[in-house]
Parts: sequence; structure tokens; C-alpha cells
Amino acid sequence: MNNTKKGLNTICTHVGEIEDKQFKGAVSPLYMSSSYAFEDVDQKRYPRYFNTPNQEGLSIKIAALEHAESALIFGSGMAAVSTSLMAFLRAGDHVVLQQTLYGGTYNLATQAFDKYGISYSFTEGWTLADFEAKVQENTKVIYIETPSNPLLTITDLKGISKLAKKNGIVSMIDNTFASPVNQNPIDYGIDIVIHSATKYMGGHSDICAGAVAASSKHIDQIYQLAKNFGGSLSDYTVWLLERSIKTMGLRVKAQNENAQRMAEYLQGNEDIARVYYPGLTSHPDHELAKSQMHGFGGMLSFELNETLDVKQFRKSLKMIKSSMSLAGVESTVISPAETSHAGMSAAVRAAQGIKDGLIRFSVGIEEIEDLIFDIEQALKKVRSRQAITT
Repeated sequence: MNNTKKGLNTICTHVGEIEDKQFKGAVSPLYMSSSYAFEDVDQKRYPRYFNTPNQEGLSIKIAALEHAESALIFGSGMAAVSTSLMAFLRAGDHVVLQQTLYGGTYNLATQAFDKYGISYSFTEGWTLADFEAKVQENTKVIYIETPSNPLLTITDLKGISKLAKKNGIVSMIDNTFASPVNQNPIDYGIDIVIHSATKYMGGHSDICAGAVAASSKHIDQIYQLAKNFGGSLSDYTVWLLERSIKTMGLRVKAQNENAQRMAEYLQGNEDIARVYYPGLTSHPDHELAKSQMHGFGGMLSFELNETLDVKQFRKSLKMIKSSMSLAGVESTVISPAETSHAGMSAAVRAAQGIKDGLIRFSVGIEEIEDLIFDIEQALKKVRSRQAITT
């Protein structure tokens, strides 16, 4: 049976696993060797070549999850992003980048591309017309992120795919926020799918990794650069990541449900000024999200009323952690202006709609009643403190 025809949880659990032929263990054995034979072997294995047994097995699993022909595992999400972009860009080329974008990718473009003679344009928004307006004769890549970090904007996958193919451009997407559980961009014609595997694939806040899935042709082009850039992942972390992906389908679906209920609760709370979540019918891209996503994800963002102290609110949370990353089984909040998008100027953040008081909320798998209770007690504490000071 074709891997893409298997059920999601079956792929997560079984595809790409390594058979323990010696002891018949239930999980993939871990091959820790960094040195393999070179004589009388089918291929020369080396960790930096992305072809150790554990690396190969996990790549097969991720390719199956993204309905791709092939995949590569990297040491971080940014290693995956930077290697993929540089594999298709050279001096004199141009890339179109979505306006609402992860801060690390934004920094890569603004701090590195000029050094290598690569020009770039950020779109004014995230509609198809915004991308069409930025395409040039020398455009080689269109890079999108949907849902975007941190405002959860939604970009039309089919539209971008058609635009790219019409102009002979490679299309890339950061699919981290959706995860393969909620969105498979290759089904809509996108060429290259990138993940910070640190997030939903890892899912336990204890792994740093990246992944790229695409056609065999595109992966080979990325690989030729990747093996020289040296962004490979240690086999122990590869093994941990494979273990984590086994429960990804179950985790993400639970997070989807919690995030939907949390977004609805926050939207109805008088202390909350605005909620960003594509699962809400009030979201401007809700219908588009419904058409290309299997679930709306575990990420949302919100803003408190201006009268409330955002930092005091975060510090008053007891169970929900203020934490740098996202997508773990535990619920966390961050300030994008202070973390993921701190490298942007205040003016650029403002242009993207990222206010200093914006809170990005990664919803975990806890009981929703407990999460709501934590938010309620934090809001009550902030209101009480402000009442005293005024």
C-alpha cells in the first residue's frame, strides 16, 4: 500500500521504522555510530550526508506525512529554511517573501541576502494579488507561511501554486503552525514544505530539529548544498523525534480542539480586545482556512484591552508558562515583540500588525476548564492591582 494512503496515525506510528532484526524490539533501534564502512557497501554512510539508518527512516516517515516523494532532517528549523532557500537562489536572483513571516526567516533575508547579491521583496499583504505585484523576471522563489506566525493569517495555497508554476518559480511554505496533521501543501501544488520539527513534530519541548519535504528532484538539489552546510541532526535526536511523531496525530487533534474552545472563550471575554484564530467565523480568512486545512491548529494570538498590563497578566499565570517556543503538550504564552520577532524594528512589527501587547498562545493538551481557570485568575489579579494603583 502507498504510504500516503495509510491512515495518519498509522503513518506516524509505523512508516519509516527500522526493524530490530536481532532482538525483535517494538521500536526502532538507535544507531549511534558516526563512522561506517566504505568498502563493499551499497552506499557510504556518514551523519553529515543525512543517510544514517535513523536519518533515512525518519525522512521516509516525514515524506509520507507530507505526501512527498522525499524528505531531509535538519538540526533546526532555520537550518531547513536557510538551506532550502539558498539551494534555489544565487547572485542576481530575486525572492518574494510573505509579509507576515517568522522573525528568523525575516532576519535571514534582511541580514544575509544582500551579502550574496540576492534581492528580495516583502508583500504588502497575503492575498494572491499581493504576491503577483512583487513577481519580477528574475524571481526564482515564492516563500509563504500559512497560518502565519504570530497573526495566523491564511494564504491561498492553490493560488500561490498556480502563480509560481505560471512563472517558472519554486514555491516554498513554512508549514510549522499547521503541522502535517492539519495541512498538506503538496496536495495543493506547493513544491517545498518546511517545518521547524522542534514544534508539533517534537511536541514535548525537548527537541530542536527541522525538516523539508518535496519531490526527489527538489530534495536532491537541497541535499547537494545541505551536505556542505553541515546542518545535519544527531542520531539520538533523530530517534527521539521519531518517537515523538508517533503520537503527533493524537496530540495535535487534542490541541486543535482545545484551541478552538479557547479562542471562542477569549472572544467572548470582555477583557480581551481581539483574538486571532482561523477557526473563528470572525476570522477574515476563515473560509479559506476551511478549504485547505483539516483542522485549525493549536496556535492563537490575542490582545488584552489597553487598560490591562500585559506583562503582569503573563506573570500572573500559574499553569500556563511564559516560554520561548511553542507546540509542546503544555500550554505556553510569549510576547512576539520580545522573542520571535524581536529582531524586527518596532516600525516593521507595527506595519505587520504585531503590537507590543500581542500574546501568542500555544494551546496544550490540558483540560480546557483548567486553562480557562488560569486565565481568569490572572485577569482578576491584574484588574485588582490596577484598581489599587488608580
